[in-house]
Amino acid sequence: MKNQGVIEDRLVLLKGASGAFRPGVLTALMGVSGAGKTTLMDVLAGRKTGGYTEGSITISGYPKNQETYARISGYCEQNDIHSPHVTIYESLLYSACLRLSREVNSETRKMFIEEVMELVELNLLREALVGLPGVSGLSTEQHKRLTIAVELMANPSIIFMGEPTSGLDARGAAIVTRTVRNIVDTGRTILCTIHQPSIDIFEAFDEEEQSTCSRIEQACSRFQGTSFSYTICTAIFRSMQGLPMETTLAQPSIYCSEIFVHYIRSIDVWDNVLGPRIQNVSYYCLIRRKQDLFNAIGSMYNAIIFLGIQNAFFVQPVVAIERTVFYRERAAGMYSAIPYALAQVVIELPYIFVQAVTYGIIVYAMIGFELTASKFFWYLFFMYFTFLYFTFYGMMTVAVTPNQHIASIVATAFYGVSNLFSGFVVSRPFGDVTSAVELNETVKEFFRRYFGYRDDFVGVAAGVVVGFALLFATIFAFSVKVFNFERR
Repeated sequence: MKNQGVIEDRLVLLKGASGAFRPGVLTALMGVSGAGKTTLMDVLAGRKTGGYTEGSITISGYPKNQETYARISGYCEQNDIHSPHVTIYESLLYSACLRLSREVNSETRKMFIEEVMELVELNLLREALVGLPGVSGLSTEQHKRLTIAVELMANPSIIFMGEPTSGLDARGAAIVTRTVRNIVDTGRTILCTIHQPSIDIFEAFDEEEQSTCSRIEQACSRFQGTSFSYTICTAIFRSMQGLPMETTLAQPSIYCSEIFVHYIRSIDVWDNVLGPRIQNVSYYCLIRRKQDLFNAIGSMYNAIIFLGIQNAFFVQPVVAIERTVFYRERAAGMYSAIPYALAQVVIELPYIFVQAVTYGIIVYAMIGFELTASKFFWYLFFMYFTFLYFTFYGMMTVAVTPNQHIASIVATAFYGVSNLFSGFVVSRPFGDVTSAVELNETVKEFFRRYFGYRDDFVGVAAGVVVGFALLFATIFAFSVKVFNFERR
């Protein structure tokens, strides 16, 4: 940078920015690309994760406290981020439960949801699935209105909107603008960044603020990707009265219900439940020869590898999508990292249990295992916790990496090591059988000699399998809390 004539140690994107935004007034923040509109709004909203911020922000003359500020403000990001497998009403219901004060009863909360849906004109689409923008579900304009509605669930007095009309056609932009205008008429303070507005959209705003910075534009064009400094001097907000100022964390059970609905609607019944069970019908056998032992133990091994890797593979995109939602909702003060991680872990427990029981009931007798309650329990125990730690490992790889693609690469290395060195699943159903097999050798003796299995070591093996599941789940929760791969 110094070779190009820049004398500062840090590049300042915004300097001397100050202003006052009033309630009931729709203010447009305009400027050329790269002028710092989004940067200014990120800093004011407390969403900036990189660089340096200096200066002061006051609300009604008082210094801004981010935790309290997050409860009285809303931020409608330019990219619409929502859980794709919930309906519009459910999205608003979860947001209301997590953001409104606990003193608000259920009936009042539902009335508020209905009012917001009427305000943003989504009441006719209340049961529509959200889906992914541009892929399925709602249209881009409907996603934008849902983003606004979700932020309104906090009953904020200050709302920031990042280019709410970008990427929309004339009709969609007009609908969103009308929605924003309706919100302003309720007495809230709204600051929007807009880019290339039409004359109709431009006239809907009450005030316009220009953001220009030609010197920064020239520097940014030369030094893209470097480390920047953000300096804000003063921004004064006159907020509305009577809003709760305390910060409360959501109960894990509330968010867990959202995750449960999301998971149930995203399950592929054939790929995750029925397909692997039907494929294992071919493992039906009776234990009479040594080869029968290899067939039986091989069926268990294939189940662990195939279903375990499948679980880890299918959970990675789900966790990756939900993590983007988590970044937005945590910044909004809806909940902290631990309730989120706990909900993600807990919701897997019943799903994996149903998977293990379904597989066990169909396959256990077909393989030829002894039909005793204790051995069936041990079979389900090892299947359940092995499937569980594979699933938690897939979640962990997403939590410690920036995106799903890198997580898949990291997970593949684990699959290879597990496949090479884990051997077969510790088998309680065969480990203590004393009947003779080929070469005048009992099953127990054969397993001890060939695989090194010890019947008296099953308890230790059970503890290790449970330990793996707890280890991966703990690392997942810790990584979610510590690592933040969102860059703003």
